[in-house]
Amino acid sequence: MVVGGGQAGLATAFYLRRAGLDFVVLDDQPEPGGAWRHTWPSLRLFSPAAYSSLPGWQMPHTGPDNPDAAHVVGYLARYEQRYHLPVHRPVHVEAVCRTDGGYRVETDHGTWQAPVVVSATGSWSQPHWPTVPGQREFLGRQTHSARYAGPQPYAGRRVVVVGGANSGAQVAADLSGTAEVTWCLHGPPRYLPDDVDGRALFAAATAHVKALASGGEGTGGVASLGDIVAVPPVREAREAGLLSPRPMFARFTPHGVLWPDGTELQVDDVIWCTGFRPALRHLRPLGLRGPDGRIATRGPLVPGSPGLFLVGYGDWTGPASATLIGVGRTAKWTVERIQEHLGEPGSR
Repeated sequence: MVVGGGQAGLATAFYLRRAGLDFVVLDDQPEPGGAWRHTWPSLRLFSPAAYSSLPGWQMPHTGPDNPDAAHVVGYLARYEQRYHLPVHRPVHVEAVCRTDGGYRVETDHGTWQAPVVVSATGSWSQPHWPTVPGQREFLGRQTHSARYAGPQPYAGRRVVVVGGANSGAQVAADLSGTAEVTWCLHGPPRYLPDDVDGRALFAAATAHVKALASGGEGTGGVASLGDIVAVPPVREAREAGLLSPRPMFARFTPHGVLWPDGTELQVDDVIWCTGFRPALRHLRPLGLRGPDGRIATRGPLVPGSPGLFLVGYGDWTGPASATLIGVGRTAKWTVERIQEHLGEPGSR
């Protein structure tokens, strides 16, 4: 049983199919594409199509520009069809519970039994909203980047974009010709060198995890390079002087935001580009969270829960496993462990 039909779920399904195992994929979206169906139109991948592919089939070429979200959605839809993957949708998984034979998966379309569960639900459905004093009294609009659909609704408005990583820079750049944008972040923006793309990020993440696995202190991973990939729209806005970051404000007022020095800015909208948390509520009945709120894992494997795997949530479940190019390696390793758990012969 694979929970989630986005890129991580499909990569896992590819290797399950190749291994000859019986399985189903339960996806709560009405159509293929995973989280890519919900991004803003101008969003582009960090890497060319050739370096943004799932196992087995290279993403079709897109010319000199990196693929946009619509191209990725189309690729994922065709990927399902190409490999005849048994994706059931829309099916919302409400709870995963232990049974003598494995796991009971409770959904809004009935109950399933499975000896193995692979959770591949990603994080898009769990946006993180920081708490700032006065937030409830603010009379303007607040939106998370998970719901940002492009600049048109913000035309002529005063917008604060909060967040110093890729989504913050990209949303601020996307709005820069349409709205009056103030970009707030903690500390100066940390741009990666302009020639760095997803290929270098994958290599950095892999080197970091390998160093840790060998008993070293690690290399710092992607964070050692910077926080923001200078994709063309961000680079153009930066060079045009349209990305002028300001320190994070201290509190909201009813009509704006206020800095510690007393400076106040009238604001119509705040867009929170502040990241996501793993979407793992369906695993609550298993009682896996530790004192720090995290589920302890060894790669995608969950110690103490035989037959349960987490795929695609980031480096803590596999090097670069939250990326198109990186998730294949983790998915392959996971299916090999599933075969061992089931007593099946080695993967073909």
